Amino acid sequence: QVQLVESGGGLVQPGGSLRLSCAASVSITTIYIMGWYRQAPGKQRELVARSFRGSTTTYADSVKGRFAISRDNAKNTVYLQMNSLKPEDTAVYYCNANTGVGTTWGQGTQVTVSS
Repeated sequence: QVQLVESGGGLVQPGGSLRLSCAASVSITTIYIMGWYRQAPGKQRELVARSFRGSTTTYADSVKGRFAISRDNAKNTVYLQMNSLKPEDTAVYYCNANTGVGTTWGQGTQVTVSS
């Protein structure tokens, strides 16, 4: 069973940056898809970015050009670099691991963008 621990959330002003980290308990080279999702108050959880085993990445239209997902296989960690943050990016951000036979969620980390 994969375990995921997110970190790096916090309060940031509009236009600022944050980097979220997701540490996995297993080698992420064995995980088919690592992804970041977010859920704002009163809204459904939505996909933000995904990193497929290999080099393919995908992004939600709302974050393209501002966010970047990356993997550090040596540290079994996936990152989400978030730049040019907007108030509408405020949400709890969740890491997700899809092994191909099941999925695991992290506990979430709060990101608040406000002046």
